[in-house]
This record gives sequence, structure tokens and C-alpha cells, in this order.
Amino acid sequence: MSLSLSLFIVDPALPRAVIGSGDVRTRRAIGGRFKRDMAHDDEYFASEIEAGAPTLYEALTAVVDGGPFGATHTFQYGYAYRMICAFHGRRVVGNSFSPFRFGWLARVDEGLKSIGVDAVQVSEFGYGLPSPLPQTDLPGHGVWSPQDCAAALTQYEAVTEEQLADLDPEVREAIEECADWLREARAHEGRGVVGFMS
Repeated sequence: MSLSLSLFIVDPALPRAVIGSGDVRTRRAIGGRFKRDMAHDDEYFASEIEAGAPTLYEALTAVVDGGPFGATHTFQYGYAYRMICAFHGRRVVGNSFSPFRFGWLARVDEGLKSIGVDAVQVSEFGYGLPSPLPQTDLPGHGVWSPQDCAAALTQYEAVTEEQLADLDPEVREAIEECADWLREARAHEGRGVVGFMS
């Protein structure tokens, strides 16, 4: 099974504050900006919607309102939250994490740890959604706070060329891409990295 990461440079508090806010204005703004994307996603998930899954806009409404959340087809709430993060942040484009196989994130984490970078882990992007959103296998979700990003970048900047040269070339490329995310977060004060694995 191939997976991918969707990553956003964003102040993690902004999308988190939308959950349960009841902010109709923000919901409408998100719906307007991503109208075409939502139609595409609803077409992709048409069979699930016919089986009772909410449309993406219905899921967005539930997330903004703080519920109610259906007990099945909970993946849609994760994709709605991803859309909220996209609205408040800037999407990161990269090559090392789309597509990838299940064990890839653990390999990159091992590489990070081997060079002394332990303030962040890419496998965190496969964890659960923030409460009160219902849990779902996919999309996974995780956050590197601005503080985590700053600490990890300090650790990375202390790494020697020799340490990088000892890494598997594919792992090194992925780690260097992670460093780019960290630099971008640093360039935008108060922002971290919010990621979704699907």
C-alpha cells in the first residue's frame, strides 16, 4: 500500500481553534476557497457517500460545529480538518514522502536519530486527529510545534557532513527535505508543521 504526506506550514493553534468554534464565516470561506477540491473529493468518495459517509462540506460543518460526528466513515472529518489547515497555512511540496510504503517513516526517524535529531519524528504525522474529532486510521495527523521545529533545526545544523554521508542516500534526501520544512517554519515566526498521512 502506498501512502503520502500532506504538510502545511501553519501556526497549529489556528486550525485547532476552528474545531467546535461554530464560526460560520470561516466555514463559508473555507468552503468557497476549496469548492472545486471538495467536489473532486466527493466524486472520488461517491460510493462511501452513497453508503452513508458525509460529503466533505458536511464533514467540515461538523468539525466547525464540534459535532455531531457519525460513528462510521470518520475519515471525512480528518480530510475536513486537513482542509482547515490548508486554509490557514501554506502547503509544503516535496518528493521524498509521496508515495511511500508504510515502513518509510520509521526509516527516516531512525536516520534522524542516528545523526542526533530527536526533537521531531516524521512518524508523528501518522497519529490520530485532535480531540474531539473521532479517530480514524487514515488520514493520520501530527504536529511539529514551532518550538519542536526550532529545537530540531538547531540539532540538524550541528550535524556534520560526515554524519550525513554515512546515511543511506534516500534517507539522507528525506532528512534534507525535513530540514527544508524546519527552515520554512523558522522563516515564519509562530508557525510549525502540521502533517497528514493518507
